[in-house]
Amino acid sequence: MRTLAAFAIFACALCAPLASGQDVFAHFMAQNSYSYAESDWLNDMTTAQEIGIDGFALNIAGNDYEVDKIVDAYTAAESLGFKLFYSFDMSYTWEQTDMVNIVMNHSSSPSNFMWKDTLLVSTYSGEDLGEDFWATFKTALANEGINITLAPAFTTYRDPANATDLLTNFPSIDGFFNWWSWPADVDANLTIATDLAYQQAISSRTGPYIMAVSPWQFKNLDGAGDWIEYSDTLWNYRWQQAVNDVKPDIVEIVTWNDYGESHYIGDINPIVNLGSQAPFYVDGFVHSKWRDVAQYYISYYKTGTAPTITTDEVVFWYRAYPKDITCSTGSLPRNSDFPEDAVFALAMLTQTATVTLAIGSNEVNFTAGPGITMGSVPFPPEDQQIPYIEISRNGQKVVDGYGSMYVNQTGCTYYNFNPWVGSISA
Repeated sequence: MRTLAAFAIFACALCAPLASGQDVFAHFMAQNSYSYAESDWLNDMTTAQEIGIDGFALNIAGNDYEVDKIVDAYTAAESLGFKLFYSFDMSYTWEQTDMVNIVMNHSSSPSNFMWKDTLLVSTYSGEDLGEDFWATFKTALANEGINITLAPAFTTYRDPANATDLLTNFPSIDGFFNWWSWPADVDANLTIATDLAYQQAISSRTGPYIMAVSPWQFKNLDGAGDWIEYSDTLWNYRWQQAVNDVKPDIVEIVTWNDYGESHYIGDINPIVNLGSQAPFYVDGFVHSKWRDVAQYYISYYKTGTAPTITTDEVVFWYRAYPKDITCSTGSLPRNSDFPEDAVFALAMLTQTATVTLAIGSNEVNFTAGPGITMGSVPFPPEDQQIPYIEISRNGQKVVDGYGSMYVNQTGCTYYNFNPWVGSISA
């Protein structure tokens, strides 16, 4: 784990005051736990705790092996003081009685995350089931002596103009989870209009406003969709929206381990079956250094104060191929023209320095710090080039290093817009 280091697009933004934040969770795909032992849960939870994550929102897709694996999750969480809550994945078919029983299974665990003395329960989608389903779900649990705070991610509610309709249509919900942490098929940064509208609307209820923060969005799976959303600098500016503008009750990182959609910040666990296609764009494309950025912003969110950076670091990410390359297999994803062909670097510096980004015949030098600064260098025309990153101060090199993934102009076998993430640090 790196010592805190981070950087923002505008260093002055880090000076803004912030009311104390609350809790940070990572969205965890329980579907990926099929081969998990308790030790795997312990490893993930310990790694998450090291950067300030309080718990996992368990995305559960069915009354199947996931239920048994979650027994180990609770055992591990209880040994660590880690928190858990369910996020029912309603894109799958559910029987309400199964959902009730799943919540009941561990309702007395000290690792349950409580919101105002009630169990927090969330979802992905589920609005199509209507108000009666959710009202009777809550009532069935209450009849068992279990009171919940329901804060779903009803994903069709994205337009700020529909925030009032959410409350009218669903009197039973107590809070709201805004799943949308990527732009909506546009080549422009995500705004906070949806966050602010639904945060204000749900403030009349007793539950939390949960804001999703995500580093990326790319998927290329037959039958499950192929798309890329504009994500080049998302991991930095979305966190800044959280700490400076929205200040939600809960931040939920999307995700810890959804490898198929490329927004994982956890390590790639080799025991997870990624299917036949996801390995083409996941294997080797590590994202662990994004956790260094998360550690900085989690501290900022919880304390209301930008952390003091004690180690110079540059976290950088880039794709392996330019967007216009023709690959031999796979599908050209929707929005493939949106990303910039560049190496992106987030400098987290103790004091002012020069950051050099070079790849092939292209080189960019920019002044960064103290604090957080963002920079980039375009892909070069030459084939098989690898990025070089350097921090220098007063004409003296502080630290330098290279990426571990080449940028290639030829030889693409599968359309891949998933980035490789690395860092250099002093």
